[in-house]
Amino acid sequence: MSSNSVKPNKRKIINDPIYGFISIPYELVFDLIEHPWFQRLRRIRQLGLTSLVYPGALHTRFHHAVGAMHLSTMAVEELRNKGFEISKDEAEGVAVAVLLHDIGHGPFSHALENSIVHNISHEDVSLIFMNKLDVQFNGKLRTAIDIFTNIYPKKFLHQLVSSQLDMDRLDYLKRDSFYTGVSEGVISSDRIIKMLTIVNDELAVEEKGIYSVEKFIMARRLMYWQVYLHKTVLSAENLLIKILSRAKELAEQNIKLFATPAFEKFLYSKIEKHELESNYEVLENFAQLDDNDIYASIKVLQNHSDKILSQLCKNLINRQLYKIEITAAEYDKEKVNTLLKKAAAANNITEKEAAYFVFTGTVENKAYTVNADRISILMKNGEVKDVAKASDHLNISALSETVKKYFLCQPKNLS
Repeated sequence: MSSNSVKPNKRKIINDPIYGFISIPYELVFDLIEHPWFQRLRRIRQLGLTSLVYPGALHTRFHHAVGAMHLSTMAVEELRNKGFEISKDEAEGVAVAVLLHDIGHGPFSHALENSIVHNISHEDVSLIFMNKLDVQFNGKLRTAIDIFTNIYPKKFLHQLVSSQLDMDRLDYLKRDSFYTGVSEGVISSDRIIKMLTIVNDELAVEEKGIYSVEKFIMARRLMYWQVYLHKTVLSAENLLIKILSRAKELAEQNIKLFATPAFEKFLYSKIEKHELESNYEVLENFAQLDDNDIYASIKVLQNHSDKILSQLCKNLINRQLYKIEITAAEYDKEKVNTLLKKAAAANNITEKEAAYFVFTGTVENKAYTVNADRISILMKNGEVKDVAKASDHLNISALSETVKKYFLCQPKNLS
């Protein structure tokens, strides 16, 4: 389709605080953005409860999806300028795949990913949505789905959508850094995209861009410890998990709980992957679920007769979060048991119920993985190396090690 045939009402621009004006590149992208399922992303925050630590972190998954799509069109254009053949259908497929890569996220998704629906990741839900949209749009998403699922012949197109240097990561690091005010996450996405090339159907970065890639890997590590795995963010997310866990425990006993209609379906039922795939009504119900449903329900449940659920909800609404300690070593079971007994006695509840207030867990951070999905550097002599071997920065190899830490949550008044 020539640019002259694009309807004027679909030639839109979006003013983005990160990149400035973003043009909608294809009619299909415009129509998908307008779809109610995509508009739902406006009501889901990109960083969940992180705003309880960084008050500016109120941006949404809508912002991120559009931004990542913009970067993908820039990357495709750059590769075309370097002589690599990417058809209009393939370019549109990449843009659509990147745009929809997060459409399957639920509310507070990283905290509640396995609590709302069972045995299914947000990537799986995204694919279900994409397949349904493909039917609604008469097969126009087929190329995008093939690229998303990595069955399309040109494998480098999938790497733009999902890899260790994909458009998703380039956008969220820069965007999350901007909205949290954590400057350690600032990366040069423009320079990385300018340095992209293709070697043997594999995405690579020209050697002169290696320092930008090193900065990207370091920024990712710092953003994980400083933002995504910040101890107070972990405290808040685990409080939300405990709220939903307690609500589901009561729901299984058929105890009446306030919940918005969209949330009630998932609170009182155990929804599995096959139901989202085969039952359009269940999928549509999921598409109605967003952060507002969870927050509105928690606000009302502050006054529930169950004192554990009530207290947990009050704590979240009023930002009375757990005291959290993070260490490199596992916590002594005897210490945890002592705290459980103290919590049980202080609140006149059983030790089993006290586990909603005192518990341990683990977090892991791995900034870079050395495997087949590597970040490749095209050296000046034509050799292709993994960035960990091409870099003269010793930390890059060290960052391929998984760092595991242990945390302990307890009420602040207990200590």
